[in-house]
Amino acid sequence: TDKVKSQISQELAVANARELVIKVNENCFEKFLNSPYTDRNEPCVDQCLIKYMRSWNIVSKAYISRIQQASTSGEI
Repeated sequence: TDKVKSQISQELAVANARELVIKVNENCFEKFLNSPYTDRNEPCVDQCLIKYMRSWNIVSKAYISRIQQASTSGEI
């Protein structure tokens, strides 16, 4: 069962990474780079990436914490 849990964890990590890339593309690159590219767009993209990654990390930590609590309490 540990092998199955490890495989599931790895698959979830890959799915989360894939989702992160998709969302970053949708919310940062496509938003700021659809118009003709100029160097002025770079700070906007950088700030978007920083904010998006910060938010993603907060949500991920809260999610992991909730899953750990549910696992400890026997909910899952």
